[in-house]
Amino acid sequence: MSGHSKWHNIQAKKGKTDAQRGKIFTKIGREIAVIVKQGGSDPVSNPKLRDVIAKAKQNNMPNDSIERSIKKAAGELSGVNYESQTYEGYGVGGSAVIVECLTDNKNRTAGDVRHAFDKFGGSLGSTGCVSYLFQRKGIVEVERTDKTDADELMLCALDAGAKDVIEYDDSFEIITEANAHSSVSDAMTNAGYNVIDAETRLVPDNYVDLPEDKLASFNRMIDMLEDLDDVQEVYHNVNMPEEE
Repeated sequence: MSGHSKWHNIQAKKGKTDAQRGKIFTKIGREIAVIVKQGGSDPVSNPKLRDVIAKAKQNNMPNDSIERSIKKAAGELSGVNYESQTYEGYGVGGSAVIVECLTDNKNRTAGDVRHAFDKFGGSLGSTGCVSYLFQRKGIVEVERTDKTDADELMLCALDAGAKDVIEYDDSFEIITEANAHSSVSDAMTNAGYNVIDAETRLVPDNYVDLPEDKLASFNRMIDMLEDLDDVQEVYHNVNMPEEE
């Protein structure tokens, strides 16, 4: 099923922003720390760790940095304990924003997140104020080449348990249930496809359009949030125009 994915544009924009700021390794290191404490340091028995290691490698994180993060979390090296914290709020124009954090200081993080909302005309809300507008889904992105048969790929994905396949010029975005992205990713890899990314995301049920001036302010708020060391992910329901 071909179509225009708003999330695809948001993902591309965010990826560029993280890379430019050089903070992706710090964020992934924290994610590894929490996942190892939750499910152990063996990626074979901890699929979440396997996923985040794959993400680290896709972002060119050095192997020694990955191993050091795992050892810290497993208690082999001294490390910091991080806690998950999620904030919900509104951007300009009534847009919905969810900010997922890993922090060792909740007061600092809450203050930093609130400051970003306030500075650009948004407001931090209470738990549950916008999360009902989103669904957690698995996203598996597969590279498209000249030899890729779209129909065969779609059948392979659906047989593996995917719910939908969105077609692009250079890739396919496979939508799965929240906890099925790993198995679908493995199935696509075993079938010979190059999986670019596989993870769970919050996807909005509907998107809103903002006028150009408000969109610029909204983007500055998102950039400020993503620049915070404690922030892991920022989700929103704003329709981002495609970049030329």
